[in-house]
Amino acid sequence: MPPYPTGAVPGRRSLLLGGAGAALALALPAAPAAASPLRRPFGRFGSPADRLTGRTLYVHPGGLGDHTTVQAAVTAADGPGWTLVLAPGTYRETVAVGPSRTGMTWIGASGDPRDVVVVYANAAGTPRPEGGTYGTSGSATTTVQADGFTAQGVTFANDFLRTDLPGNPGTQAVALKVQGDRSAFFHCRFLGHQDTLYADSTALSAFARQYFAHCSVEGDVDFVFGRGTAVFEHCHFRTLFRPDLASAPHGFVFAPSTARANPYGFLAARCRVTSSAPDGFYKLARPWVPSSDLTARPSLVVRDSVLGAGVDAVTPYANMRETFPWQEQRFAEYRNTGPGARIGVPANRPQLTAAEAATVTAAAYLGDWVPRRPCP
Repeated sequence: MPPYPTGAVPGRRSLLLGGAGAALALALPAAPAAASPLRRPFGRFGSPADRLTGRTLYVHPGGLGDHTTVQAAVTAADGPGWTLVLAPGTYRETVAVGPSRTGMTWIGASGDPRDVVVVYANAAGTPRPEGGTYGTSGSATTTVQADGFTAQGVTFANDFLRTDLPGNPGTQAVALKVQGDRSAFFHCRFLGHQDTLYADSTALSAFARQYFAHCSVEGDVDFVFGRGTAVFEHCHFRTLFRPDLASAPHGFVFAPSTARANPYGFLAARCRVTSSAPDGFYKLARPWVPSSDLTARPSLVVRDSVLGAGVDAVTPYANMRETFPWQEQRFAEYRNTGPGARIGVPANRPQLTAAEAATVTAAAYLGDWVPRRPCP
C-alpha cells in the first residue's frame, strides 16, 4: 500500500511483552482452570507422548514439544492435514506455510489468543541481508499460501514501529498475509499499524475465500486490505491514535482491491469499529487499485455493525488515487448503528436496499464452503 507520513507512535513491543490483552479484550468464554503450564503446556490437546492424532505436532518455546519454533513444525509437517498445537509463548520469527501444506490447522493451546503470539518486525522498507528491501508482501510475519488453513486462538503480529526506520516511507508492516482458499480464523488477533491484515489470493484469477469469526484487528493505515473474498463476522476493528499526525485522517480501516471479475470482496457483518483516536479521525475505507491490476473494482459491504465515533460519519470514504474515485467502486452499507454510522450526507453513504441486502450474506460470499472451528 502507499506510504504514509512517519513519526513517533505508541510502542507495540511494550504491548506485546507487557500484556497485549490490556489493549484488546476479545469476547471469549472464560478458559477453564488448567494444570501447571509446566506439567501440561498443551492443555487438553495432548502432548508428544499422547498425540491427538498421528499428524499432530507440538510447539513449545522452552523445548517441551516436538519443536521450539512454529516454522520448524511447519517444515516438518510435510503434506496435507497436519495440526500444530502451540503452547503459550511469544514466537519471534517469520513463518511461511507453502502451497503443499493444505488443510493445516494451528491451535493455541490455552484457548486465549493473548497467550500465543507469533510476531516479527519487518517492514516494507527494512533492508534485506542480501540487499534490497522486503517490500509490503515480504514484510509479513506469517504468510499462508496453502488452501484449507485454519487457526484458532492465535495472535498474528508485526511490531515494527515507524521510529525503527525514521524518514523511511516503507512503513507497511504486515502481520498476516493469507492467500489460500478456504482459510478460516476463529478467535484470533491481528496486531500492527499499517497494512496489518493482507487478505490476498495467489493470482489475479484466483478468488480466494477467507473467513474471520470473533477476531480482533488493529492498526492505522489500510489495516485490512487486499483482493481476497474475506468475510468478517462478530469481529472488532480498533483504530490507533497517531501522535505524529496533527490532523485527520489518521488512517483507513479497509482498503479492498477486488478483481473486477470477482463479485465478492470484503464483507463485515455484525462487527464493531472502535478507536483510540479523536472522534472522526478515521475513514471507514478507501479503494486500492494497484498498479498490477488497473482494472480492479474494489468491493466492500459493512452491515449490521456498530461504528464508533472514531469513524468520520460525514465523509467515511476517501480516494487513494483520484483517477479511481470511491464512488465508482462497489462500496455499500446496511443497517449500521453508532455515531460513526450516522447518515448526514446520503450521497456519501451508499446503502443497500432490503432486497439487495438479502443477497449479501456470508453464505453467498463463501459458496459451497462452510467454515468449521477445529475444536469447541
